Amino acid sequence: MKNDVDRKGINTRLAHGGNNPRDYFGFVNPPVVHGSTVLFPDAATMASRNQKYTYGTRGTPTSDALCNAIDDLEGSAGTILVPSGLAAVTIPLLAFLSAGDHVLIVDSIYNPTRRFADSMLKRLGVEVEYYAPRVGAGIAKLMKPNTKVVFTEAPGSNTFEMQDIPAIAEAAHSGGAIVMMDNTWATPLYFKPLDHGVDISIHAATKYPAGHSDVLLGTVSANADCWEQLWDTYLTMGVCSAPDDVYQVLRGLRTMGVRLERHQQSALELARWLETRDEVAQVLHPALESHPDHALWKRDFSGSSGIFSIVLKSGGEREAHAFLDALKIFGLGYSWGGYESLAVHVNLSDRTVSKVDYPGPVLRLQIGLEDVADIKADIEAGLDALRA
Repeated sequence: MKNDVDRKGINTRLAHGGNNPRDYFGFVNPPVVHGSTVLFPDAATMASRNQKYTYGTRGTPTSDALCNAIDDLEGSAGTILVPSGLAAVTIPLLAFLSAGDHVLIVDSIYNPTRRFADSMLKRLGVEVEYYAPRVGAGIAKLMKPNTKVVFTEAPGSNTFEMQDIPAIAEAAHSGGAIVMMDNTWATPLYFKPLDHGVDISIHAATKYPAGHSDVLLGTVSANADCWEQLWDTYLTMGVCSAPDDVYQVLRGLRTMGVRLERHQQSALELARWLETRDEVAQVLHPALESHPDHALWKRDFSGSSGIFSIVLKSGGEREAHAFLDALKIFGLGYSWGGYESLAVHVNLSDRTVSKVDYPGPVLRLQIGLEDVADIKADIEAGLDALRA
């Protein structure tokens, strides 16, 4: 059954991957196993640990079902599940960096990743350096003898710059470094990092895999060369995920394909409409032909998701707040990837080597599953508030 499913289309694989109902008396969903202690049949088995499950932190049927489904999507040797998207960033960095090492991190990174690097990594004696997102193969000039990790994210957080991932991976590997990628925006449905030279693929499963703004989870998937070291650090840190959270993400995964199609379609329609608005200076969405990195996106990605930013032609915080406060359908909140539309005024003060002098506020829009006409009317109300 499994090999047959592996040859099917993506939505079929999402619907059936991860577990075999026949293993659970025909129930289509795997059991939610709440457990820490696992009993052994005898002392010899306990001494050798020669059974599939030995303790709750080392995996359960529930966590295995989700890990297997993610491995199928990523093409990875193994996946770990951690309690948040940020934990999915921190665990692999701790796994592959030591005191005296040098790490290169893209400047358009998710801000909590930067906070971890600038605090914890530096405190542990790791040299942290940021690079411009469009550096491409030029990253070879930034490599040092002690560079152990190159950390990427594409498109960039909030400003949506694309990265030439294959070129960066080739340069990093030539210098003896491994490559990590935060691929939350595209999911493995629209970009498979390991197929493009990345060693460690990171996702905030809180977003599109869960899909309902009600659970926190992160996944980290590794190729064969990096899997053992990642797994060992995961066990050492003890950052396993709760079974109910794991189950909810597996349930969300079943509909992720059809939800992403709707997010993509609605976001592109609204992004193209916003390009025509006089109040908008620029729409930051790599799937738009006007985006400076559109060719790179088109070359490597097979789709786009539901989050992008707009740059207003003028103004500052007052104008940004006027726009946001006029919204009724959009919620004002962090995160994204759920069924509801969200908006936030972007703060880019953390950038160091990729600063852009935008003419007005940058507003990030998560386009949810509501009707496009209603979302558009809500955005129009926000734009009207600017003129008022």
